[in-house]
Amino acid sequence: MRKNTKIKKQPIQPDYKYNNPIVTKFINYAMWEGKKSVARTIVYEAFDTVAQKSKKDAMDIFDLALKNVAPTIEVVSKRVGGANYQVPRQVKGERRDMLAMRWIISAARSKKGVNMGQKLAQVLLDSANNEGDAMKKKENVEKMARANRAFAHFA
Repeated sequence: MRKNTKIKKQPIQPDYKYNNPIVTKFINYAMWEGKKSVARTIVYEAFDTVAQKSKKDAMDIFDLALKNVAPTIEVVSKRVGGANYQVPRQVKGERRDMLAMRWIISAARSKKGVNMGQKLAQVLLDSANNEGDAMKKKENVEKMARANRAFAHFA
């Protein structure tokens, strides 16, 4: 078993089009069955569609959507004296980004009809405008945390 040794995280290489490591991370979350080139094509298509529809820079919309969807508090299950309590806690930086990306991609996958690039573009635009399924997920998580404030002393 490991003793007091930190695992060194590998630095994430920036993507080749936007030169941004967060976009690389987003492509990795969008990847399905190890097909990274397909995921990269889908994400870049979504960014192009976002730029056309909004007449703004796609990276600005992407950053705004991530910032809007990222939760500030969440609930964690904690066992105390034979009972499980949903204890609210602050969400740290990297986990916030991970949850936001995961919720945006799952909201896009749950839509039906058009191809994934267009669905992802629509979800990004909705999230930038504080609307859509990803924002509903964030609101539900934060509402659950506010409802369980009474158990915050278990944290």
